[in-house]
Amino acid sequence: MKKADSHAQKTEAVPAAPGAAEAPPPAAETTPEQLTELKARAARADEHWDRLLRTAADFENFKKRAARERHEAAQSATAALVHKLLPVLDHFEMALAAAQNAPAPHGGTAALQDGITMIQQQLKGILAETGLEEVDASGRTFDPTLHEAVSQLETAAAPEGQVVQQIRKGYKLRDRLLRPATVVVARKPATPPAT
Repeated sequence: MKKADSHAQKTEAVPAAPGAAEAPPPAAETTPEQLTELKARAARADEHWDRLLRTAADFENFKKRAARERHEAAQSATAALVHKLLPVLDHFEMALAAAQNAPAPHGGTAALQDGITMIQQQLKGILAETGLEEVDASGRTFDPTLHEAVSQLETAAAPEGQVVQQIRKGYKLRDRLLRPATVVVARKPATPPAT
């Protein structure tokens, strides 16, 4: 019997080989309280998941509604501006009709010029109401944030860097530059070489 005991002791003393599968721990039984708590947690998790899905759907709907409202606001603003410009178009047509019906070859020129001047003033007034401002560059110091120089003119009549000619007007819309004024800038005349 001593041999069997010593053999049993030897078997128990042998450690398991590294990497060998260990026996799973004995299964713990869940108590009814733990089961109730797990069910409550699962219910809360489902509730949070549903709330997340609803919030995500609400956010998507908000983004679509905001985009639609921006689009409608832009269309409304455009329609309001075009509605204000329609009388200008009508006046252009009346001016052209008056010029065509003028009796003498030069009889309608003054009337046409007056009509076009009135239409220009009307159009400028409408655009000024929307916030459009002219960038007047004539006689001012060149400013690269408002002006675009296309050439330089050698002259002693104006200081260097001053705008001597405005080729095309510039425009700002509520402090935002839409188009810079196209200008010619003064430059000091080149001194002739001494002889």
